[in-house]
Amino acid sequence: MSASPAASTNDGQASGQTAKPGNEQVKFRFCGDCSNMLAPKEDRINNKLMYCCRMCQYSEEADSACIFRNNIYNVIGETAGVTQDVGSDPTLPRSNKRCPKCLENEAVFFQSQQRSAETGMKLFYVCCSCGHIFQ
Repeated sequence: MSASPAASTNDGQASGQTAKPGNEQVKFRFCGDCSNMLAPKEDRINNKLMYCCRMCQYSEEADSACIFRNNIYNVIGETAGVTQDVGSDPTLPRSNKRCPKCLENEAVFFQSQQRSAETGMKLFYVCCSCGHIFQ
């Protein structure tokens, strides 16, 4: 086993699986000669994307046009900001709902924090004994 990274050839997928269109995985590439990280560079003459070493003359053609991916996840959880300490809040309403985790009969409840037109009113319960959040 060598201590330096080899040129990357694996696409990160298990054998037999295909990537979804538009969901390529961006990966680091390393020089096969000096093990430095390769930088993306445009070959304007041949109109291709290349990965080139900045230390030596090594270069290889890119198998994908994607060099950077910025995934933004803006889904807010229904129980966002709720901690297990809400069981000790005296201002929240209490219920005799049984906790599925510890089987105690005291829980506080509150409405879903998600505000959108397609979601109906959901009640969430927090066990006063163990802090488990359930519906």
